Amino acid sequence: MNTRSLLSAALLATAFFAASPVAHSEGVDRGIAPAVDVEAYSRSDSFHQVKISPTGGFLAATVPLENGERTALVIIRRGDSAVSASFSLGRNTHIHAFDWVNPERVLISIADKFGSRDEPLPTGELYAINVDGSKGELLVGQRVAGAGLGTRIQPKKVETVAAFLVDGLPTDDRNVVISVSPFHEDPYSRAELMDVYSGRRMQIARAPVRNAQFVTDHQGVVRFALGLGTDYRQRLYYRDGDGSEWELLNDEGTSGVGEAPVGFSADGTTAYLQVEHSQGPDSIVSLDTATGRRTEVLRDDAVDPAAILHGADRVPVGVVYQDGKPRTAFFDDASTDARLYRSLEAAFDSPVVVTSRTADGNHALVQTWSDRNPGDFYLFDTVAKKAAHLLSRREWFDPAMMAAKRPVEFKARDGLALRGYVTVPKGAEDRRLPMVVMPHGGPYGVQDTWDFDPHVQMLAAAGYAVLQVNFRGSGGYGKAFTSAGAREWGKAMQDDVTDATHWAIRQGIADPGKVCIYGASYGAYAALMGAAREPDLYQCAAGYVGVYDLPTMHTQGDIQRRGSGATYLREWIGEREELDAVSPTRMADQIKVPVFLAAGGEDERAPIQHTRMMERALVESGSPVETLYYPREGHGFYVEQHQREYHTRLLAFLARSLGGGVAAE
Repeated sequence: MNTRSLLSAALLATAFFAASPVAHSEGVDRGIAPAVDVEAYSRSDSFHQVKISPTGGFLAATVPLENGERTALVIIRRGDSAVSASFSLGRNTHIHAFDWVNPERVLISIADKFGSRDEPLPTGELYAINVDGSKGELLVGQRVAGAGLGTRIQPKKVETVAAFLVDGLPTDDRNVVISVSPFHEDPYSRAELMDVYSGRRMQIARAPVRNAQFVTDHQGVVRFALGLGTDYRQRLYYRDGDGSEWELLNDEGTSGVGEAPVGFSADGTTAYLQVEHSQGPDSIVSLDTATGRRTEVLRDDAVDPAAILHGADRVPVGVVYQDGKPRTAFFDDASTDARLYRSLEAAFDSPVVVTSRTADGNHALVQTWSDRNPGDFYLFDTVAKKAAHLLSRREWFDPAMMAAKRPVEFKARDGLALRGYVTVPKGAEDRRLPMVVMPHGGPYGVQDTWDFDPHVQMLAAAGYAVLQVNFRGSGGYGKAFTSAGAREWGKAMQDDVTDATHWAIRQGIADPGKVCIYGASYGAYAALMGAAREPDLYQCAAGYVGVYDLPTMHTQGDIQRRGSGATYLREWIGEREELDAVSPTRMADQIKVPVFLAAGGEDERAPIQHTRMMERALVESGSPVETLYYPREGHGFYVEQHQREYHTRLLAFLARSLGGGVAAE
């Protein structure tokens, strides 16, 4: 490990003792455009994940290095905060995930920055390392090498596959269950038992459906396989145990709804499923595995379960609902886990999630967060009922100085109920403010939530109100709400964003003469479509790594390469010949306001050709446009220096139309 890496690890260790804010946004004076510290909003988290070891003697955390260009795993001894081990690979290689698989060994999933996403993509390679740094091994993946030509004994299989952890098998210190998929589109996966020291693997199940994920019971037996066929329909299979035949439990193509397993009761006789409904939000259902009897356990009136909460024995015990401020609900309100969560929520006065626990249950790692707090981790003594602060994700932000997100509700023009958030600058009255409307990306299944969003906070620090709306097609509100967005690009989905903007103006929050629209990916599409369809509503538009020519989605990019992706394009976006009328590139002559576009040359989800086509169309129509291109970036800028430049350019662009703050010099 080099000096820079050791320094980063040392800084992580010092966070156990103190962390002080070094940057924050100030209250906004309506008469003065504030200068914005864009570096604070462009920096990576101090760490990404942290988990406690089964015995509680160690903590493992992932730490960004070299301006976010790679990630290291650091293992710290709790007794003296000393770094006992570290693991990192080369530039553009990151830790996707890690798990304690026994008290002395950590299994690590690798990701590489290929350029096609703003986040690194998992490679399917699994490494393992001991707490003292010894016995570091690549166990499975495309870079596994054989033992050589001089021996027939090959403990590791040499094959180009992607592998991911399914079950760490808490009672087995030697083995884990992993899923293994060959490197081709829409593959069939298999479940294997793998030795975490030697990498030796043995197949224990094969998936009966493509693109499958496996779920085990508490004995480590593979019981569910959930997959997606080339027709883009989910299928859920179940089996009673090892050697049993797979049975089709649900076919979305027939039932019209999806079902996903979320876990088992401790004795394995009851399975829990998250079940879609033709109308309304998803429910949690218990399934008696012997009789097939189903019983509804939880269902909210408005929103889907956003996350599953597990007890100390890995049994599902409750859910998190993202309806405004996150809230929890439990299968049994009188259970030990429910009482623990309620006491923690009351103590922190914020949402909490127990992210990992010791094997004896005496210590738990608890994460808290809010709309103004990127996240804090505490070590909670479940016996003494005491919590000690460990780490802050972005300690340079003072939550008390951040802008608050306010949940809002209103109706679209056709009466559909919509929800979203309004953020106003700290210290400002929410009356006739310059506003940035910020539709989210995705679009399907993605949901704006009540959490810390650095882009929103940066815009608020510049003096802008920010409006986010979960338009139809968004996730979190049931299958029917998501399906209502199918083939509605540029139509009803766009109307929802327009209606949200008019609502904010009617409420007096936004100054009608100072509203811009800005988004990324699908949000960039919505921004340019908004400028084209509503020439008098927005004063400027900005698109970041966007798709603007919808027919091109059928011929370029990474979606159409798979059979399931081609089905998705036809059914959710539309046939190629239908899409000219809802493509901003074909409507550039209707855009009369300034436009700012940014894109990466290695973007496969929204290829840079979309942005170049949009720029060319705007130039030909005489519309003002400025651009920022990075040839080696992907679907979002990942290098911090590039993020700083992008944020600086974006704020300067918005300031020319809205009069807000620019980057501090």
